[in-house]
Amino acid sequence: MGERPDRRFRSRELPNPSARHYRPFMASFSPYKTIAVASTFSPRFVQVLSEAKRMRERFGSELRAIYVGECSEETVQKFRDAFAELKLPGDSRVHYQQGEDPAVGILQAIQSHQIDMIVAGALEKEVVLRPFLGNVARRLVREAKCSVMLFTTPEAEPKPLRRIVFMADYSDHAQDAFKAALALAEAENCERFYAVRVYTTFDEARAAMQTESAGDTPAARTFEQEEEALEEFVLAAGPTKVPIEARCVRGNTGFAASDFVQSVEANLLVVPVHADESGERFPNHIAWITDVIPCNLWIIR
Repeated sequence: MGERPDRRFRSRELPNPSARHYRPFMASFSPYKTIAVASTFSPRFVQVLSEAKRMRERFGSELRAIYVGECSEETVQKFRDAFAELKLPGDSRVHYQQGEDPAVGILQAIQSHQIDMIVAGALEKEVVLRPFLGNVARRLVREAKCSVMLFTTPEAEPKPLRRIVFMADYSDHAQDAFKAALALAEAENCERFYAVRVYTTFDEARAAMQTESAGDTPAARTFEQEEEALEEFVLAAGPTKVPIEARCVRGNTGFAASDFVQSVEANLLVVPVHADESGERFPNHIAWITDVIPCNLWIIR
């Protein structure tokens, strides 16, 4: 099924460099030493574990499991069977966390064992035609101190991530996250990678008033200037074989980005999130990701 045209979504397809200039990013650096899967022994447990295995292979990481509950012979055997089924090392570490609240237990284990990325099922439900995060997944997105990868429909035999959307800002953290996302895209033989910026009516109004920058507040940009800034951000990452489109998305609400993700039938949405002195922040135009999940989601911290 092809991409549906929409006048709100304007794009520039950037040229790919020749292969002789290409440097595989992931081969020399992995952002994650330890990846853990949040285990609940739900009907989709093996599927989520299989998706986590793929991420372990992509990033060259150590894969662990987190289980909130008692370490009994039964749970030990369940993990042993699952590891054997997926041909994972039989001695893969399982962190058992006591407590009645799964979200609290997982968050505590992430901090105690210095996990770099947590993988979980999104546990979504359909409400008013939008898939909403389950409670555990929502708390991981909002509160985990590590990166988070959520799968809406995990597969025992994971499907390639053919279309990836990256929500860009112009920070150093976002640039590092962009490189990591490109590395995964290359490993997945991604067919199309979208670097996206949301351009709101407020941004347009500021630009029309010729608002000057004040302090740390960036100067207002016209839509055309925003397109140029986004293209510069993409090109700053260096050569890649991944086909990239830089897109500025017009919209009055944050859901414009969610609508775009769905319009291109994306398999993965990547969102860099970083902290400032006042703590971690979700910009208004992407605050919707703490509740709504249009596809698989990767929060890069």
